[in-house]
Amino acid sequence: MPFILSVQRDTNCSEAFRGYREYLKTVQEVFPRGGYTLACANWYFDHRDHRCPHDAWMESFTVSEPSTGARDELRFTAIRLRLLGAYHDGFIEFFYPRVFSYSLISSACDQGLGDWRYDEFRVSPAGRLIHEIEWGGFPAQESARWLIEAEDVEFRWIPKT
Repeated sequence: MPFILSVQRDTNCSEAFRGYREYLKTVQEVFPRGGYTLACANWYFDHRDHRCPHDAWMESFTVSEPSTGARDELRFTAIRLRLLGAYHDGFIEFFYPRVFSYSLISSACDQGLGDWRYDEFRVSPAGRLIHEIEWGGFPAQESARWLIEAEDVEFRWIPKT
């Protein structure tokens, strides 16, 4: 059940965040560490912070299947997402080293996905990280919705040099 995506935030933003913070407290013990750290970080949802993904643009999205075993038969899925930050002064990277499922739905992307609008982290019944992302297209409307279920997420801010 979403807490702070567009429907909830557009209706009552402060109430949506209050409910999300309460939810985070109830699942802290089972929440994957990287996702929990981002979900609880004040800067992550502050559009004035350059590391915040709000209004960022996608640079690349890579799905890979690293393998091990004598014949490389032991495979798993990993995802790396790289964004140009909203202030265009750095890059934001999300890395999901072990992905269990993902769904990428886009109703329009002929001009790109547009801005990263809203996202939230939740925990699945199996204790896995769920990262749901909404993209705002042109004109400002939802153009895509992504759902990634992973073991956890790693985050990096890379300033432009």
